Amino acid sequence: QVQVVESGGGLVQAGESLRLSCAVSGIIVLLNDMAWYRQAPGKQRELVASITRGASTNYADSVKGRFTISRENAKNIVYLQMNSLKPEDTAVYYCNLATCSWDGGCSWGQGTQVTVSS
Repeated sequence: QVQVVESGGGLVQAGESLRLSCAVSGIIVLLNDMAWYRQAPGKQRELVASITRGASTNYADSVKGRFTISRENAKNIVYLQMNSLKPEDTAVYYCNLATCSWDGGCSWGQGTQVTVSS
């Protein structure tokens, strides 16, 4: 069973930074493609960033150049460093397998709330 616990969210002002953490159990992060997703109020969940088993990364155009996804293999943790935050980044952020972008059978954790004030 894949289980994730997201943390690190909070309330910040525009232009500030946050680092989100995703503690993963049930799978080895090193051997899977992982991703961060977010869901803003009234909108559908979207893929924000992904990292492959080979450590290549991809980002949504809206966050490219501001967000960085990484992993700490020894601790089985996936991170999302968010810089230059904007009010439109306000959302609940979720961590999951990258395949969840198309697999409707994925289970989702509680996520962590990120609120960026203007």
